[in-house]
Amino acid sequence: MKYVPNILTIIRMFLVPLFPVVFFSSVENAHIYALIIFLVASLTDFLDGYLARKYNVISVVGIVLDPLADKLMLVTTLGCLYYSKYVPIWVLLIILIKETCLVLSGIFLYFRKEKTVIPSNKFGKLATVTFSIAIFLIIVLPEHFISITVMFIAIILELIALSSYVSYYFRNVRAKTATN
Repeated sequence: MKYVPNILTIIRMFLVPLFPVVFFSSVENAHIYALIIFLVASLTDFLDGYLARKYNVISVVGIVLDPLADKLMLVTTLGCLYYSKYVPIWVLLIILIKETCLVLSGIFLYFRKEKTVIPSNKFGKLATVTFSIAIFLIIVLPEHFISITVMFIAIILELIALSSYVSYYFRNVRAKTATN
């Protein structure tokens, strides 16, 4: 059981490049098959976190690879949806900006003397779930009111999560600076 969460994360990493290959293939129902890949990736994301917490097998590899796999899958999927004109560029840009800020601030905080890791928060997790639902809806019901509404809600949650992460970052930097 010790390695199962990391194995699931690695499987998700392999699903990231598979998504666009299938999404843009000429196979009949390619978008549905790509959606299945996305849903399997979402399921492994939930499952690896659940198993790691339940069996207390949280590892440094998992702490690094799990959010990386999530970010790569989300950006890849939204990139494909943008390229296919399912979502506007600003949706992709918001995600790219947020994820770039998180990665850069995470690297900065981790490589400081204290090796601080920015923890995920409830808004980030809720935004991820909402994005998963929105992506499902956009592929199944493109341009439908419900799809657009759920995507809009996901963007709002993403912005709230970003502000929460930025606040955490600056509180942490200030606290570390005050103690030095």
